[in-house]
Amino acid sequence: MNIAKAVEVLLKEFRRDVPDYLASGIVDMSTGMLLEIDTVENHPREMMELLAATTADLFQGKAVTQIEDLWKEARGVSDSKHYFHEMLIYSENLVHLFMRSKTSPDIAAVIVCNQGVNAGMLLVQARQVFKRLDTM
Repeated sequence: MNIAKAVEVLLKEFRRDVPDYLASGIVDMSTGMLLEIDTVENHPREMMELLAATTADLFQGKAVTQIEDLWKEARGVSDSKHYFHEMLIYSENLVHLFMRSKTSPDIAAVIVCNQGVNAGMLLVQARQVFKRLDTM
């Protein structure tokens, strides 16, 4: 399956399976570009593009990569794997889940839910959907 079709399938499954779902997107962090987005409400495209850039910064920003390098050095690890795979951020009214693919580390998903979402169910359902990317 090509990447465009895989992204389309993932977004549909996030919408179907994630509780209190509001939006999701897939980001190519090597370019900082938003590959595709699905949302239950209309949002300005500029906001969505900024979310993509923010996702890349969260996973690959200078401070994050420095922390990862220090941990690798302290543990004697010399591979290029990343330590940060998921970040859960609560804002005023929303919950944002950022997930990095383990098999394609330049691909990340962002899922946005209502603040009342059960965080455990959000993580379980989003992980279950996102790991399907590895088999597509």
